[in-house]
Amino acid sequence: MDKIQVRCYSGHTYAQRPEFFLWQEKEYKIAQVENEWLEPGKRFFRVVTEDEKVFQLCYNETQDQWWLINY
Repeated sequence: MDKIQVRCYSGHTYAQRPEFFLWQEKEYKIAQVENEWLEPGKRFFRVVTEDEKVFQLCYNETQDQWWLINY
């Protein structure tokens, strides 16, 4: 699990939809959010990047921190 920086769309709530993330000094543009779900205090997103890589991101609301879970 790696700590990452994420730029996201925030409409009626923060972290509504991730758009880009920075991991290992490379920026990944998210082409599609395949799935999203909630757990207490956390928002999870399964995303596909423009280069067709699949990642699972987690926004921990209590820590105000994004994490890369699976890649």
